[in-house]
Amino acid sequence: MSTNYYAPKGGHPGQEQLLTDRAVFTDAYAVIPKGTMRDIVTSFLPFWEHTRLWVIARPLSGFAETFSQYIMEVSPGGGSGRPETDPGAEGVLFVVEGNASLTADGTEHILEEGGYAYLPPSTNWTLHNNSDGMLRFHWIRKTYEAVPGLDAPDVIIANEKDITPTVMPDTDGKWATTRFVDPNDLRHDMHVTIVTFEPGAVIPFLETHVMEHGLYVLEGKAVYRLNNDWVEVEAGDYMWLRAFCPQACYAGGPGKFRYLLYKDVNRHMALRPLSDAQHAMLRSAAG
Repeated sequence: MSTNYYAPKGGHPGQEQLLTDRAVFTDAYAVIPKGTMRDIVTSFLPFWEHTRLWVIARPLSGFAETFSQYIMEVSPGGGSGRPETDPGAEGVLFVVEGNASLTADGTEHILEEGGYAYLPPSTNWTLHNNSDGMLRFHWIRKTYEAVPGLDAPDVIIANEKDITPTVMPDTDGKWATTRFVDPNDLRHDMHVTIVTFEPGAVIPFLETHVMEHGLYVLEGKAVYRLNNDWVEVEAGDYMWLRAFCPQACYAGGPGKFRYLLYKDVNRHMALRPLSDAQHAMLRSAAG
C-alpha cells in the first residue's frame, strides 16, 4: 500500500504575499489550513529535546472539550524519556514522516510512516528519533474515562498498511475506514481512524451527532460541508468540529481524499462535573 502523508515543514511566507487565507473559527467548527502552520506558531514541551510542535486542538469551554491534538516535529537525536506528564491521559501516536523509536512498558517498537500506537493512561513510555531524518507525527491526547468493571485498554502497536479498510455499505468501495481498534471493545473511549474516499465519493447526508471530531487531511482534496458552509480543504488542512456540527463531504478527485479522524465514543454523557476525588476513584477502579 503506497502512502503520501502530508506533514508541515514550517518556514514563513515572503513579505510580498497577501495574507488572505482559508482559516476560519466559528462557534461550530474551525478550519486551520496548512498555510498557518509556520515557525512563529510552534511551541515546546517540558522534557522533550530537539522537538517542536504545532498545537492544532485543545479543550475549549463551549467548543470541543474532550481532546488535544499536536503535530510533533522531532529532529535527529531528539525525543523524550518523560513524554507524558499527566498520568490520567491516554494517547494515540500516528507517524506521517520518518521513524520513531517507541518503548512502551519495557518493549521497544519502531514506528515507520503509517505507524500507530495507542498508549493507555499510566503507560511507562519513551520516544526518540534515532534516525538521520526528521520525525513528524500526530499526538492525540484525552483524559481517559474509566468505568468500574471495565479494565483499561492494552497498548496497541500497528501500521495502517497492515490493516484492511472496512468498506461502508452501499458505496461500491468508494468510502472506507481503517480501524486500529475493535469498535466493539468498550474499554476504549475514543477512536482514531483513517477515512478514505475515492474520487467522486460522498457522505450523502449531513451527519449531526454527539461525537467531537478532529480531521487532519493526509492526502488529496475535497469540499466539506461544515454547519452552513461548503469549505474546500486539501492535504495538510485541519478541521475541528464541536458536537452536533452538521457535516458532509464530496471528494471530487483527481486522487484519493484521506484524513486522520478523532472521535469520542462509548461513554455515558456526564450530567454534572466530576470532582478530582471522583476522577481518582474511577482511575483506581479501572486499574
